[in-house]
Amino acid sequence: MPGASLDTMTDAAANPLLTPSSLPYALPPYAEIRAEHYLPAFGAAFAEHRREVDHITRVRSMPTFENTMVALEASGSALDRVARTFYTVSSADATAEVQEIDETLAPLMSAHHDAIQLDSALYWRISTLHDQLESLGLDPEQERLVRRHHREMTLAGAGLDYDAKARLTDLNQRLSTLTTTFEKNLLADTNDLAVVFDDAAELDGLTDGELSAAARAAEDRGLPGRYVVTLTLFTGHPYLSVLTDRESRRRIMAASRSRGSRGDENDNRGVLREIVRLRAERAELLGYSSHAAAVTADETAGTPEAVHDLLRRLARPAAANAVREQQALQALIDRGDAPFPLEAHDWAFYTEKVRAAEYDLDRSALRPWFEAERVLQDGVFAAATALYGITFAERADLRAYRADVRVFEVSNEDGSPLGLYILDLYTRDTKRGGAWMNSLVTQSHLRGTDPVVVNNLNVPQPAPGQPTLLTLDEVTTLFHEFGHALHGLFATVTYPHFAGTAVFRDFVEFPSQVNEMWIYWPEVLTAYARHVETDEPLPADVIEKLTASEAFNQGFSTSEYLAASWIDQAWHGLSRAEAEADLDVAAFEAAALADIGLDNPVVPTRYSSTYFAHVFSGGYSAGYYSYIWSEVLDADTVEWFHENGGLTRGNGDRFRDRLLGVGGSKDPLEAYRDFRGRDAAIEPLLERRGLTG
Repeated sequence: MPGASLDTMTDAAANPLLTPSSLPYALPPYAEIRAEHYLPAFGAAFAEHRREVDHITRVRSMPTFENTMVALEASGSALDRVARTFYTVSSADATAEVQEIDETLAPLMSAHHDAIQLDSALYWRISTLHDQLESLGLDPEQERLVRRHHREMTLAGAGLDYDAKARLTDLNQRLSTLTTTFEKNLLADTNDLAVVFDDAAELDGLTDGELSAAARAAEDRGLPGRYVVTLTLFTGHPYLSVLTDRESRRRIMAASRSRGSRGDENDNRGVLREIVRLRAERAELLGYSSHAAAVTADETAGTPEAVHDLLRRLARPAAANAVREQQALQALIDRGDAPFPLEAHDWAFYTEKVRAAEYDLDRSALRPWFEAERVLQDGVFAAATALYGITFAERADLRAYRADVRVFEVSNEDGSPLGLYILDLYTRDTKRGGAWMNSLVTQSHLRGTDPVVVNNLNVPQPAPGQPTLLTLDEVTTLFHEFGHALHGLFATVTYPHFAGTAVFRDFVEFPSQVNEMWIYWPEVLTAYARHVETDEPLPADVIEKLTASEAFNQGFSTSEYLAASWIDQAWHGLSRAEAEADLDVAAFEAAALADIGLDNPVVPTRYSSTYFAHVFSGGYSAGYYSYIWSEVLDADTVEWFHENGGLTRGNGDRFRDRLLGVGGSKDPLEAYRDFRGRDAAIEPLLERRGLTG
């Protein structure tokens, strides 16, 4: 906002962010927080954190676990509080004021992070402890804390000389600005490219609720009497499976694929090229051949080659399956009155026709059985209660960052408090695309805090009085994101560094993917999948068809995901010299897809480079592979649940105690072996995705 700075309004009495919240579970007092409070609060929090770290490094006595590691973990609590409060809003309700703050803040946050991570005196103290680990008599969590801080500071460049550190800091600040710009451009272009329809006939195939949502979106944009279809983050769109008007489908797909590449002020091509160049230079500075090598060095994968081996192993059979599916779709079109060549915007529509023919199943007709509140209460929450014993009570007295965002108190089976769960279900122009979980407060025995977790989705909101009916994909997303929420709620650690979902990026998707298994679990499905008007359960024969068709269209879905993962690896596998070439974004992407055999124009990548927010403005750079990497563990875990009785309290306790509950305090693969009794096998994943051939 105009005139905002870090130096104004620093009086704690005038700024609610400068004192710990008095609300239950330290929920931020959003009703009192205004946009102008954020930057001054960050300024004060930066200074406080710097003083706390300086106090550690100026201690004259030799490093001990208490005077170095414990003190470091206790530091920065104010900054953590302010940052989590702000970044929850900047992703979910990014008004123009908030976006301006975000842009101002990005290089400042980067500079502060570097000041801590590259502090030579702090690195010396931690290195000293690291060298003496065997003689310190630490417990496993304490020992891991030393190892992780030493590893992370080393990878961040703490061991570099002064000039290299200075360049590294410059790179990090510029990258923080660029990634913020990428996200801002994408949000603006996604809003600008929302598709306007003049006549409801153009949207034939939508339900009354979907049509009312499109009408409401048009009203919100000052277009009464018309209809607006907003775009999703990924390339496709749920409506492509039901819209009967081929031109309407084409317009939506074309708008989606053009984001960030139209040559206007929101064009992301130059932004992403510079991001790639600077990431490659930073990797070289740190001693790595590429950004991907630097990233995977501290993940369970270990190297880009391990990632490439998995992706290539899956790509060939997935692409072959997609071709077979394409041939089936084309055959259906050819039997019609006016045949035409199948195109990308036709795939979802004719897939549903083939599904209906082969399985007598129309997924789009299932929405009346997936009313959002029932899915939440009798599906998502009920499964968690059955498995873990936890219960949920809505707290209408607690306000989140918007009045329409819901807050639930979560309790353990014995009634003891666990934390808060916040749900922000609906899409809006100020919310970034996709779905995600984040923590407003993380659990830590050291700090005496309990978890507050947030789930964000982007479900179109129907007109007042109309029920919110979810697609099966949206049901899946809700269960998935709630799996992340459970991870954040259950992780029970001493030190903040290990709290919540603070695990390796290529492990973090594992708990969320496991939670999807309860969608089709009989006692869960029959409870939540009931007709919104008649309360009749989803018919048993439909459930059988859903189960039988789970592997249907897996060639397409696996191929589009693998294509995006490979694009991420291709960009971030470039050396500094390669990244400095004047690369054409579209040509580079096409060559990468051809290299792995996923260049089928009818099966577009889930994300093209110019709107690939996960890797150019999120935390998944060189790490988008993590979904399929984690799915190996997920599929193997689902098999374990089936072998051991499924939805039981005993199974829930084992999964909670040995995997979810350890947070980042234990090596994730060691935790998995503790849970499963062995390493994960890949065969269940291959079977699930129809890749065994």
